[in-house]
Amino acid sequence: MNRAIRHTWVAGVAIFTVLLLALTYVQFFAARTLEAHPWNNRSLYDQFGADRGAILVGGDAKAVSAPSDDDFEYQRVYADPLMYGHLTGYFSLVYGATGLEAAMGEELSGASDEQFYDRVVSMFSGNQPTGASVELTIDPVLQQTAHQLLEGRQGAIVALDPETGAILAMVSSPGYDPNELASHDSASVIAAAERLNADPAEPLVNRAISGDLYAPASTFKIIDTVAALESGEYTTESSIPNPQELPLPGTDVTLPNYVNGGCTARAEADLEFALEQSCNTPFASIALDLGEDTIRRTAQNFGYGEPLSVPLKVTPSVFPGELNDAQLALSSIGQYDVRTTPLQVAMMSAAIANNGVMMKPQLVETVRSADLSVIDEFTPEQLRRSTSADVADVVTDLMVSVVDDGIARGAAVPGVEVAGKTGTAEIGSDEGLNDSWFTGFAPADDPRVAVAVVFEDVDVATGSSLTTTSAKQLFEAVLNK
Repeated sequence: MNRAIRHTWVAGVAIFTVLLLALTYVQFFAARTLEAHPWNNRSLYDQFGADRGAILVGGDAKAVSAPSDDDFEYQRVYADPLMYGHLTGYFSLVYGATGLEAAMGEELSGASDEQFYDRVVSMFSGNQPTGASVELTIDPVLQQTAHQLLEGRQGAIVALDPETGAILAMVSSPGYDPNELASHDSASVIAAAERLNADPAEPLVNRAISGDLYAPASTFKIIDTVAALESGEYTTESSIPNPQELPLPGTDVTLPNYVNGGCTARAEADLEFALEQSCNTPFASIALDLGEDTIRRTAQNFGYGEPLSVPLKVTPSVFPGELNDAQLALSSIGQYDVRTTPLQVAMMSAAIANNGVMMKPQLVETVRSADLSVIDEFTPEQLRRSTSADVADVVTDLMVSVVDDGIARGAAVPGVEVAGKTGTAEIGSDEGLNDSWFTGFAPADDPRVAVAVVFEDVDVATGSSLTTTSAKQLFEAVLNK
């Protein structure tokens, strides 16, 4: 009898122990995994039944949770979707979250560590928890200007405050409507996603910070110029060979000079003339003289190869390795396998504008709880010193001469010194189309904005006109405030 009672008692204790361990595991170790499981409908109802915080630009909501008349209580709604869709991203029942909806998901949903007290108060008060609002650094006037300049074309525009790193505009074209992907009608969402993914123009890609990236073309000559000046082997007085064709070592191919400038006027060029007319052969000669390691190190000093979050994830720009001399010559003019984002090109100009100091780009100005108290606030952060103040001053003067006397005259703003550099990236099109660039800043003596503009698939003349005049309008939108 005693043996039977003892066996029953041991079995009871064992069962209780197993249940306690299982409960502990579920509550403390597996909770997050189970919550995120795609078959967990309760998690979906919790997420879409919550009053998610707004994403704001200039005080106006660009993403907001509106009451819905279905099982999910709230529907995410996006204003000015084609202009802001690549920033806000979408919050989708089918495809999850992208853009700031993902990057700031914890804050918008009220789940961040900083919002723990708010969650406790909501629990005891019985009130519906409300997510934090996220205010962006975007200037709505500049964003609207950039959007209009790109409308109907493929490309991207980024504008930065050189002193703080605040992102004032970021537009990728073509855009898309995140409302189509945030709908609670799963069939229509899937149909919209299939249509967008099949579009050869890739409207879902934020070209400003991701995708296949661009060849920076002659905007990379700014980095060559910095490398030349830092080496001590070149000054603004140096005379550099400027042949109309440079034989590429180890090949039977020659690198031609830029044919749409005035390069043919001189057999020897100084840095000012070479940059003004965007001559290829002097910068290729500089790179071959200084070597691959020097050019790569200078590119890295301006952010090439570095992962970055703004808080959207930025694809690192690439300067290739293990180059032979012919590849190095092509890389020095932003061709071969050099790849970059418009954000990276804007950061390069911003660093020159900011006396050689590169600030960390940031898209989020302020995060506020439901009672408008500040949870987090943007603070300018230095990423690195890209070059010395003395070199930055010289490069600024050279970039001013590109706009005043060189091939970037279209970016000139009356009464204001503008620093700039153009670029034309050959993309191997049978139609002779290119990706056309402009980057620069204004005013040159007291910079308020640095920009990068790229238009895809345009001929040389059209591209030069589009990029420089677009930059002029962006500068004027800032300076005329």
